[in-house]
Amino acid sequence: MKKLFVILLLLLIIPIKVNAYNLGEAAVLMEEDTKRVLVSKNMNKKKLIASTTKIMTAVIAIESGKMDKMVKVTDKVLESYGSNIYLSIGEKMKLKDMVYGLMMQSGNDAALMIADYLGGEEKFVKKMNEKAKKIGMKNTTFLNPHGLDEKTKNYSTAYDMALLMRYANGDPTFRKITGCKKYTVKTNKKTYVWANKNKLLYTYKYTTGGKTGYTKKAYRTLVTSASKDGLNLIVVTLNDGNDFKNHKELYEYGFNNYSMQKVFDRNKMNLPNKNIYAKDDYYYPITNDEKQLINVDYQIKDKKTYKNNEKVGYAIIKLGNKVIHKEKLYIKVKK
Repeated sequence: MKKLFVILLLLLIIPIKVNAYNLGEAAVLMEEDTKRVLVSKNMNKKKLIASTTKIMTAVIAIESGKMDKMVKVTDKVLESYGSNIYLSIGEKMKLKDMVYGLMMQSGNDAALMIADYLGGEEKFVKKMNEKAKKIGMKNTTFLNPHGLDEKTKNYSTAYDMALLMRYANGDPTFRKITGCKKYTVKTNKKTYVWANKNKLLYTYKYTTGGKTGYTKKAYRTLVTSASKDGLNLIVVTLNDGNDFKNHKELYEYGFNNYSMQKVFDRNKMNLPNKNIYAKDDYYYPITNDEKQLINVDYQIKDKKTYKNNEKVGYAIIKLGNKVIHKEKLYIKVKK
């Protein structure tokens, strides 16, 4: 009865915390390594995402393998408006440097030039959508590489954008660019000195990166990440006038209440057959109150004979009644 009460109590934590913040129209706080959602508000509601689009643009550019190639600015740049790095026709800049301008200064002209260089805008946008599908962004559609929404519109959700940031953070080049505070670039025509528009990099010491966004239709959008004591968090807010403040408060909530804890110890499996083993431990973000709700079930294939190091089943780790992970189990057979 006590355990049931605790489960019911924990289920109420997230809605209570959500109500404590004015999170705009949609938001999510996600733990990066496990994708556990710690706080959410309308996280699957499709919204315009403005320049947070450029996270995907950066991903496609970085994964092109052409970051050190020189890009010559064409008259395509004349189509750009709004936030720019002010590229000139005929100017030459490395693709890598354009991605810095894209992410730090939210250059719409950089986005157009990146797409133009990497096969043209139509093919580039197709790659963006293909990548979104692979990442698991089920409610996302990209129609342009910059996020402007007067002519074409990019839609996504807070949850999908957290998945995108999680994927992007897996690349060290992306992490370096998105976490950069100041960057200087010299081209054949001018010298640029850029400061990152992500204010959290200057005001919240645990911030590791992110991307700002704004249009009149989407209003303020923001995707950021932060790390502390082995806990890696991502916050996404869409249509939120207090985004920087809310991101900081959500991070503080996450860091103050959750920690990465070993919920499965491969050296402490309670199994009759001591020859069964797991290759890894498993860590999961939990609160202190949730420790008592972790339990492990074992699912083992019943066979008369086994091959050495054959997979024989799973250790099923649960938080209450929810399965949070399945760890593969193997068996050692003496010869």
